[in-house]
Amino acid sequence: MDSAELLKKVRKIEIRTKALSQQVFSGQYHSAFKGRGMAFSEVREYQYGDDIRNIDWNVTARFNHPYIKIYEEERELTVMLLIDVSGSTQFGTKQQFKSDLITEISAVLSFSAINNNDKVGVIFFSNQVEKFIPPKKGRSHILRIIRELVNYKPQQVKTNLSEALRYLTNAIKKKCTAFVLSDFVNCDFDQALRIAANKHDIVALQISDKGDSLLPNLGLVQIYDPETGNKIVADSSNIRVQKEYAQWWHNQQKRNLETFKKSGVDMAHLFTDKDYVKALSELFHRRGA
Repeated sequence: MDSAELLKKVRKIEIRTKALSQQVFSGQYHSAFKGRGMAFSEVREYQYGDDIRNIDWNVTARFNHPYIKIYEEERELTVMLLIDVSGSTQFGTKQQFKSDLITEISAVLSFSAINNNDKVGVIFFSNQVEKFIPPKKGRSHILRIIRELVNYKPQQVKTNLSEALRYLTNAIKKKCTAFVLSDFVNCDFDQALRIAANKHDIVALQISDKGDSLLPNLGLVQIYDPETGNKIVADSSNIRVQKEYAQWWHNQQKRNLETFKKSGVDMAHLFTDKDYVKALSELFHRRGA
């Protein structure tokens, strides 16, 4: 993609997603992010009804009178986007590829963050961390992120979400809200997710296509796995083959949902052929309730 074409595409995404960022959140932005950081403000004398867990025992001992620590909610939030760029995201049977939807949703989240004076950073991952963009503010930073989303060529095609989660845990020291945008296909990430979710507020956005869950009746077909390079010939008209594939997909979805639930991670399931605005709005309304 040449520079003029890239700039045109970035501008188109900017115009569309700026408006959508307001539509998606509708005033729910801050209330949707659980556990914004609390910063120490001051020490004052204990008053009846104060939470005794906030007593500052050092100051209390010095003055022989109870004092408590006062905290204020930090005004600045860091939003991290963990973006799956593996081979399976380059797939779509309807309106767009999964990677196209990931790009648009990432832009919506980014503009929502800068509209609220928050920082945004990105981790591109396949079976390794492909690129890290440190959190910053500002429109020019968001446009850089969108350019990378549109034009990035991954080095690997396989997926290892655990690597990205470990990188997040080590690289971002203060608590952040991290959105993981992935199809979560063939992922084994239980332990890394639990560790990351203990430190950060993790939100899983699963991006799927109708073709992920159904094997179409096309007779003998060659099935290609972009993440492994493997090719097999299967009789897609065979009822048993169709049922086995559907069962594999169902089991994978069930396992992912159980993993998210055990780690206390909120999630939304978004599809390439459906409007994602309603699903995201419901997710953030649910989190802010």
